[in-house]
Amino acid sequence: MSEILIRNVLHEGQPSDILIKGNRFSSISPAGSGMSAETVIDASGMAILPPFYNTHGHAAMTLLRGYADDMELFKWLSEYIWPYEDKLTPEDIYNGSRLAILEMIKSGTVFFSDMYFEIDETARAVDEMGVRAALGVTFMSNHSKALRDEKVAYMKSWKDRTNGRIQLTAAPHAIYTADAGQLMLAANTARELGMKIHIHVSETATEVQNSIKEFGDTPVRYLEKLGFLGPDVIAAHVVHVDDEEIEILKKRGVTISHCPCSNMKLSSGAFRADAMVKAGAKVTLGTDGCSSNNNLDMREEMKFASFLAKVTTGDPEVLPAQQVFEWATRNGAEAFGIDAGVIEVGKLADAILVRLDDPKMTPNHNLISNWVYAADTSCIDTVICDGRIIMQGRHVPGEEEILAAVKRN
Repeated sequence: MSEILIRNVLHEGQPSDILIKGNRFSSISPAGSGMSAETVIDASGMAILPPFYNTHGHAAMTLLRGYADDMELFKWLSEYIWPYEDKLTPEDIYNGSRLAILEMIKSGTVFFSDMYFEIDETARAVDEMGVRAALGVTFMSNHSKALRDEKVAYMKSWKDRTNGRIQLTAAPHAIYTADAGQLMLAANTARELGMKIHIHVSETATEVQNSIKEFGDTPVRYLEKLGFLGPDVIAAHVVHVDDEEIEILKKRGVTISHCPCSNMKLSSGAFRADAMVKAGAKVTLGTDGCSSNNNLDMREEMKFASFLAKVTTGDPEVLPAQQVFEWATRNGAEAFGIDAGVIEVGKLADAILVRLDDPKMTPNHNLISNWVYAADTSCIDTVICDGRIIMQGRHVPGEEEILAAVKRN
């Protein structure tokens, strides 16, 4: 069993020695404990924090970064994104996914929930680079019956070869691209297999208006009537919802993936963070894809989520740093059944080491406030996922080749 000793790191305000055995935190002791291990990290001048768990994205869309900007969602999708995606090859998806994972590691993310195609290529990249992922099997109305059957068979036969780092989800894109039959086929298959369900919900006012026109109700109420909603559902965006819909989501135990940067860039609307908190809804953070954000920086999402909540309510006390930090870490891990998201003995060993000697982290009156409001991701020195060091000294093994492969395309 491999061992990593993180020596003299700041943990909950105290210099500590933290031992990892295998893929879990084994002990946390005051610094100077005298413990030893086969791998030792001298973390003097650093703090240990849980990493990020990105609950909504489209990894390979790194290839479309900057391709189509400054336009509304439906024009952006139909005239630019979907036509471009039709030309992507499996190798493109693999290279785009590797680029996304590289960017995520560099910015402190060890897990992402993905909704894209050619998921075997994304799984290959995840496996090679040592992170965690929930990969969505997409369901859409334009799929043939043969393709639908193939997807269901794939889900039933799929086996994780990464010792728990990869899981599958059923991922019907949205109510405007997946009809009721597709939605419930995805949901029922996932529930039969104990998998999560990942879907876009109420992202724009246009989506809500079209839902009322076509189905006689808003997206959340429509999904509730179908029997789609439940504690296994991760609903992305959820911008345009009223109080009753928030209560439905809370009652059904749905996890919401708030994507503030994407929502603001596409002018989709302002997420009702204060109402969600007051209702006790489950909220996490996601980045969305690189063509609508345009990066995968979860630390940035924390800051923007908090600031957006404050400015839309006029209340500076809404969504404080500690709460939005938990949305990005603990809540994201819990939503996907990952026994991580906190630095505690017995938990899976996912962590980042953040440099405290950076000007942006100085002075250290409040570590979490600094991390949410002041820092940037250049402050991250080391990333650990599942008990394995995947970045140290800000270098990710193979990063030069990953960048070169994308540039060749």
